[in-house]
Amino acid sequence: MRLSLSLLLVCISLPHLLAETPAPEPGTQVAQHFSTTLPDGKKESLGYWLYFPKPSESDAKAKLPMVLFLHGSGERGTNLDLVKKHGPPSILGKNKDMDGCLIASPQCPDKQWWDAKVLKLLCDDLVHRYPVDKDRIYLTGLSMGGFATWTMLAQYPRYWAAAVPICGGGEPQSAEKFKTVPIWAFHGAKDPAVPVKASQEMIAALEKAGGKPKFTIYPNEEHQSWIPAYNDPELWTWLLSQKRSAP
Repeated sequence: MRLSLSLLLVCISLPHLLAETPAPEPGTQVAQHFSTTLPDGKKESLGYWLYFPKPSESDAKAKLPMVLFLHGSGERGTNLDLVKKHGPPSILGKNKDMDGCLIASPQCPDKQWWDAKVLKLLCDDLVHRYPVDKDRIYLTGLSMGGFATWTMLAQYPRYWAAAVPICGGGEPQSAEKFKTVPIWAFHGAKDPAVPVKASQEMIAALEKAGGKPKFTIYPNEEHQSWIPAYNDPELWTWLLSQKRSAP
């Protein structure tokens, strides 16, 4: 009877074990899958790339900073390779500061908008599974992901150590909620898709609320202002030097 019960438990557990996504090898970017059930019973899932850095020789047990990257509307769908077209997933290995942190790059489902609740649950899951420094969780996104970055700041202001919204926009009236979060926004002055005014309004609202955001306008850039932004070593040095203030 005891043997039969043990076999039954193994059979019950096996499908779950087979469904587990393997952990990424240090120094690589690996396709992962995240599934969750929201409080209303709705099931959601996301594919994402996860970069897990090689451990530091000086402190292999150190907590890791984590970056959540949100892509634009053109990379939605089920082909996860699209997410590697722009932003952090496309430039890994080019910046030693960036290479030292955990980077999660999810893919938004086709014809949908980023869901802040699902993204927050993904981050919580990563914090639970990996040695993430909760005071060094960073947020960045471009275009549609830039809009989502402002939204995530408004909905979970105490979660982030710093944020970098690029060529996006948000609701200026929400700025009071995250005025103390270090923010560096970027936009192209000649952007035909998302007018630079969208970022200017958010920066003005933050300053009015008492915040001290950084803001870079590229005078000759159009929509792809994320290219010079993410390739600027100063951005990564600044971002990864930020720590979340006490709640």
